[in-house]
Amino acid sequence: MKEDLKKKAEELEQTLGMQLSLAKKESEDWVKAGAGVLVGGLVAFSVFRILSGKKNKKTENVLKVLEREGLLDDELEKKLTQKQSSGFISRMGALLLPVLINYGKQQFLDQMAKKENSETDE
Repeated sequence: MKEDLKKKAEELEQTLGMQLSLAKKESEDWVKAGAGVLVGGLVAFSVFRILSGKKNKKTENVLKVLEREGLLDDELEKKLTQKQSSGFISRMGALLLPVLINYGKQQFLDQMAKKENSETDE
């Protein structure tokens, strides 16, 4: 009886050891993927921050020069500092582009089917 229990305990320890080693191997893949995502996010964030900072610095410099020259008023400052919103045409273009692409694709496929049908009829 004791020997059976000892054998079962050894088997369970071996199984547990195998499961732990498998979990370690799988977790290495997850850690690598997570690290890649983290590094990519940090790079994107830093690039965005650097590029957006340049625009803000240029605007600040322009505002300082205009203020120094005495040409800065509230309306001009508002125009320079407010965010640019996209116009009506660009929004419509963004909405219509996928529709037009799908329409063109469908027309192309219809023409190809007609050509194939005419070739098989001959």
